Parts: sequence; structure tokens; C-alpha cells
Amino acid sequence: MSPIPYVDLPAQHAAIEDEILEAVRRVLRHGWFILGPEVQALEAALAARIGVRHVVGVGNGTDALALALRAHGVGPGHEVITVSHSFFATASAIEMVGAVPVFVDIHPDTLLMDPALLEGALTSRTRAVMPVHLMGHPCDMDAIGAFCDAHGLALIEDAAQSIDARWQGRAVGGFGTGCFSMHPLKNLAACGDAGFVSTDDDAIAGWVRQARNIGIRGRDHCDFVSGNSRLDAMHAAILGVKLEHLDAWTVRRREHAAAYRIALEGHLRLPPAEPEHGQAVYHAFVVRHPQRDRLMAALGDQGIATKVHYPIPIHRQPAFARHATGPLPHTERAVAEILSLPVFPELCDGDRERVILALVSACQGLR
Repeated sequence: MSPIPYVDLPAQHAAIEDEILEAVRRVLRHGWFILGPEVQALEAALAARIGVRHVVGVGNGTDALALALRAHGVGPGHEVITVSHSFFATASAIEMVGAVPVFVDIHPDTLLMDPALLEGALTSRTRAVMPVHLMGHPCDMDAIGAFCDAHGLALIEDAAQSIDARWQGRAVGGFGTGCFSMHPLKNLAACGDAGFVSTDDDAIAGWVRQARNIGIRGRDHCDFVSGNSRLDAMHAAILGVKLEHLDAWTVRRREHAAAYRIALEGHLRLPPAEPEHGQAVYHAFVVRHPQRDRLMAALGDQGIATKVHYPIPIHRQPAFARHATGPLPHTERAVAEILSLPVFPELCDGDRERVILALVSACQGLR
């Protein structure tokens, strides 16, 4: 039997290759490679999809976070409350602007920021809260948003993995300032690095547009020092094609998740059922088992690729170890147990069944 990959980008591109090549040819013919009409069209389409006034395309998801923080005036001497259970770019962006990440624990069921812990992390230096909509699951934006409103804090959503996830019918990235990645492994993926910032605030959008372009106003005036984080037209053209397929791909991810839930119930710990007011898009389907490493090895022996997102929490990474942090017991336990199963849209039903059978068999062998 053929191996089952964790993700299959060649299969995705093969299905829409003609559409992609035509979009690329269009850019080659008009020759506008930096920003330009493809970027503007993609920004407009994404803004309409999220339900915000503005989307600003940038070079990558990390830059989106750092630019959003700077746009809200977060800098040296400030603190940003976030979680340690995330990709370390979440905290890297906070460090990039000179601020300090302050980690709160995750909820043991959702593996997302626990809003009940925010009050205990608040200090006079706190300027923002950065919830992470991890693996395509929306955070509790009612509670987090209310906390930010009560204390006058910026709400900056790390939605890198969660385009189209929803809370109370609203898309993530539409509650505060949204920061998205379109890295090749994301649900909406460029053929390289790309990202965007979403906001309803005209001033925030205007500042990010200028900051992504070296602080330039017009062509000949530079108002402030900034980096270069422009979204390339070629990436935007390809993303515009893929955006037309995102609904179908999300449906397929959710079908895989539903099938896993039914078949794996009682064998290991599953993601919590989606609340009535939330909708996940399953960037990953994350299960938990106390003997995760043996389970992963057993699946690998059968040619089934799985991943761990993420085995080392941010607060234990060398780059962030200098920051004092309180106990994060749910984070520490989760990273020892989590395992991400293949859930990419091109996964066929037969291969999904192979994953299920192999997983059930492995679980039974570990009892």
C-alpha cells in the first residue's frame, strides 16, 4: 500500500493547475509584480469573506502579527498576554516589537486560551491580548473581547491557522485586528510565504499599508522607518484562484473530522465537540493519548504520517526561557499527548479508513 502523507500539496495543485497557470500568465503579461491589481483584488475578496472593512496583504503571518502590534502602539516596556501552546512565531512577533509575552494556560478541553486566567495576568504594562485560534478552532471571543474592552486593551487575533473559522457566526479575524498566514501548509496556501492583516479600523489599516512598504507615502516620501513586507502579485494571483476552492476544501476537512469523531470515540481523547456558536475549519485534527510517541511510531510503521503540533511549548524554547512564567499544567500535559492526524482535503475516504483502522488497532495494542 502507498504511504499516506500528512499533507499532499502536489495533489492540490494538480487538480487546479490550469487555473493557477493562467493566473500566473496574467501577471507575467502585465508585469506588475509587487502589490498591484491581483493584491488589491485578493484583499477585497478576503475583506468581504471575513466581514471587515480592510484587509492588508503582507509578506508572511509573523509580519502580520508584528505589524498589528506596532499599529496598536505596542512596543518596549509593554506586555502582551498570549498562550505558550502555539507555534513560536506568536511570541516571536511580540519580541520583535520589543514587548514581553506573558503566557496564560490553555483550557484542558479546548487547548485554547482560557479566558478565566486573563485577569491574573494583567499588569500596568499590559497593552494587548493575543488569543491563538489554534488548528482551525475559534477561541471564546465573547469572554476575551469583553476582557479587552473592560481594560482598554488591543485585541490582536492570531488566526494564522483558522481562515473561515467562526464564533457566534462571525469569522475569526473580525473581532479585533486579525493576523493570518498563507504559508504553503495553511488551509488557504500560497506557493511561498504570504499573510494578511484584517481590521475595521481605518487608521490601523492605513498605517499597516504604509508600514508594509518601508514607511513610504506615495512614491517619493518616507514618513517612518519600517521593513519591507509587501505581498507579491504572483502569490496573490495564485491565492485568488485557491480562494474559489476554499469552501469545498473546508467542507472536505470537516467531513474527515466528523468521520474521525465517529470511528475513534472511546479509543483516545478527541477534540471537544464544536459548540453551537462555534465552527472549526480543522487545520489539523488533534487527538490525545498518554502514550502518544508509541502511537505515532505504530502509525509510522504502516506508512501513515502524523505530526505533533507542538512538542515543546513556547515558554520552554531557549529563545523565551528568560521570561518568568507561572505554572502551565494544562499546556505541559497537552504537549506530551497530542497527535495531529491527516485531514487534508485531498485525502480519499479509503486512506482515511486506513488511518482509522491503524489507529484503533494501535490503541488496542497499548491497553
